[in-house]
Amino acid sequence: MSERQALLARYRQLVLRELPERAARERWVVHADHCLGRVVLDHAVGGRWYDVLGRTGTGGRRGPAFERLSDDQLARAVALAESIADGGDAVLRPLDAQSLAWRGKTPRR
Repeated sequence: MSERQALLARYRQLVLRELPERAARERWVVHADHCLGRVVLDHAVGGRWYDVLGRTGTGGRRGPAFERLSDDQLARAVALAESIADGGDAVLRPLDAQSLAWRGKTPRR
């Protein structure tokens, strides 16, 4: 397995399984996998992920945005997801607030 494949697998494990389960159980500010993915992707690219990655992949096909991350962005995404796993809601809350601010939305309380 290549390093990229390992990072993609870890991203999937964290963002699609581990974080949502824990977030729901512990009542974090967000708990849905797509919301957690939004936060992680936004911070991996430094803004709204779809402004950087686009909404579709090559050839206009829809697919997971995380598969379109560069190697460096993917490594940042996994590191961030790991830090959220380590710190829980206290780490997630300000990241979510910034992600929402990039969209012109008010942070959750």
